[in-house]
Amino acid sequence: MVGDKARGEMNAFQRNESKETLFTFISAGDDPPKGDFPLQKKSPKLCGSNYPLSIAFIVVNEFCERFSYYGMRAVLTLYFLSFFHWDENLSTAVYHAFSALCYFTPVIGAIMADSWLGKYKTIIYLSIVYVVGHLIKSVGAIPSLGNQAVHVVLSMVGLFLIALGTGGIKPCVSAFGGDQFEEEHTSERSKFFSIFYLSINAGSLISTFVTPVLRGQTEPQPCESHLDYNIFSVVFIAGSGLYRKTPPQGNVLLEVCKCIGFAIKNRLKNRSREIPKRDHWLDWASEKYSKQLIGEVKMVTRVLFLFIPLPMFWALFDQQGSRWTLQATKMNADFGIYVLQPDQMQFLNPLLILVFIPIFDLGLYPLINMCKFNFTPIRKMATGMILAGLAFGLAAVIEVKINETDMPRLVPKESLIRVLNLAKNPVQVTIQDKDLFQQPVESFQNPAEYSKLILNGEQQSLHFTLQQQGLTLAFNYTVKEKSVYSLIVFEAEGSLSSRLITDLEAKPENGLAAVRFINGLSQDVNLTIDSKRFIAVQKNYSASEYSLLERDMYNNGKCITETGEFPLELGLLDFGASYTVVITNISGGTVETWKSEDIKANNVHMAWQLPQYLLISAGEVMFSITGLAFSYSQSPASMKSVLQAGWLLTVAVGNTFVLIVAEAAPMAQWAEFVLFTVLLFAVCIIFSIMGYFYVSVDPEDLEEKEEKRETSSRGNMIGLVTQKTKL
Repeated sequence: MVGDKARGEMNAFQRNESKETLFTFISAGDDPPKGDFPLQKKSPKLCGSNYPLSIAFIVVNEFCERFSYYGMRAVLTLYFLSFFHWDENLSTAVYHAFSALCYFTPVIGAIMADSWLGKYKTIIYLSIVYVVGHLIKSVGAIPSLGNQAVHVVLSMVGLFLIALGTGGIKPCVSAFGGDQFEEEHTSERSKFFSIFYLSINAGSLISTFVTPVLRGQTEPQPCESHLDYNIFSVVFIAGSGLYRKTPPQGNVLLEVCKCIGFAIKNRLKNRSREIPKRDHWLDWASEKYSKQLIGEVKMVTRVLFLFIPLPMFWALFDQQGSRWTLQATKMNADFGIYVLQPDQMQFLNPLLILVFIPIFDLGLYPLINMCKFNFTPIRKMATGMILAGLAFGLAAVIEVKINETDMPRLVPKESLIRVLNLAKNPVQVTIQDKDLFQQPVESFQNPAEYSKLILNGEQQSLHFTLQQQGLTLAFNYTVKEKSVYSLIVFEAEGSLSSRLITDLEAKPENGLAAVRFINGLSQDVNLTIDSKRFIAVQKNYSASEYSLLERDMYNNGKCITETGEFPLELGLLDFGASYTVVITNISGGTVETWKSEDIKANNVHMAWQLPQYLLISAGEVMFSITGLAFSYSQSPASMKSVLQAGWLLTVAVGNTFVLIVAEAAPMAQWAEFVLFTVLLFAVCIIFSIMGYFYVSVDPEDLEEKEEKRETSSRGNMIGLVTQKTKL
């Protein structure tokens, strides 16, 4: 981050953006530029203040970019699930692959800006890449364009370009904003960063709430939020004449990598025992690099070593947009006055961050200090890990409760069956060699649950016997394994008859409701559920296919028969439920129906996710903000960009770990939550041990000691030479 005061004093707004750039990949911002550069012009001021007019373009551009990015990412998992019909594991894996790429590419953007193009041109060029990525992604989401292979290819190309664009400009925009201020305006520069990070969180908060609403009203396309960034990218370019543009001045990250690489290479070349050992393995770079650079790299590697366990926190944290969103699709989202979309729950994180930061800074931390407890940065980060682990423990408990309304998982040679008695009197149902249905099935009785059938192979012909008031009828039906059936018993021409129909094997996805119709009339019917759903059902107890609908009250339907048009009322079709609606009669100008709930509705309310969001957001404040500030304080001024690279790479590695688990080790979702909880607790213990042996340092003190040691060494060398001359 540009400016010593801005670097040293992170205020509340600066801390809001946990994973974004709190300090950037720049060398110019840490030390005054060296060399002969063109004199930078002064930008016009905002309303007579010391704020350059150019920062207005930068702040608006950042708000729109973050709105676009977070809005698209919020609906991405459900887009994969609904539009591509991928399973949950593949959707999760691709989501985290995209997230990981977004945090690998900032290194590329930093190198481009500092070593080649400069910040302004890097932002412009990669913004174009970003916009093109969104356009390709949007084209790939048009249902009528090509087959699924075309959609997937276009979407993946678009996501790659988006990751390259958003990641590439991430380290440049805030630094470019800082470059707009003259050196004497450090106070205004610091306040600019507050406004800058506020715009980031505002874009994130608004888009994660609004974009899922747009998704729910249209086709599941994650392209609703890109138009604003397309427009304001043009606005950013329009402000070109106002910007102060610093030329590229070299990237310290490359120098550090070269120094480390040379040290390792030189050490491997000099493995002979006759060669004297050196105090530190990085000292093997002294033949080519200065002692100052080597000393600073030593300080950085001490902190980077502490970064090794950190990816596990991000592996849990970033699942808010994947596994937690998928969990929300299986919950009841009705809050009375408003029905939340499953992916809208993500807006709680930026909202809670804005709430928690002042509470922690002004309340919790001072209270802990008053209790004379030494709450060191390492302890804060470890506490953040524990809170994130507890959040996933709660998620596992909720997942177990959600599974109680799921259909049983069937294994080979197993099927499920139930009986729907649509006759006027109770019916006794018997299946040969199966001990099921001990009691008669009452007329229009809603079965409590399915009964399990054990077959002798992949399929089996079963003999059914129906008994009613002394009348016995027999039927044979072939039943397949891993299937779910309903045996429909009804009266036809004064006698009993039956049909065996196939039911849904699992809950409808994404919180939708499923409904099918059985026509008990002696004439065909055409049904209208809403303005978009038209269903034709043949007479004499024929059954329609299931239709998937949004959760709602459906009381404005129509039933059209040979004799006329009649109103059709279905009532509430709830989240995740499956229904069979039987049309029994037409009387008094209305359609009489009977509704059976095949699969129970989601009965765990989405509000139960609130505690886990509270815990993981509190954990983020303690872990991320503290970790950034701590690592920033432990590095010399010229190496802060290197630590920023290391910090962003921990996010990338964490997301990579999630996609590996999702694809390589699929398991029950509650078990996966428990696995991540245990892994984070184990990593927390390792990190705490590493932190216990870590000794905090002041980089300036180490630099002073290094200078004194070099001065002393030079003095000794001069003395030796003089003595030799006298001899």
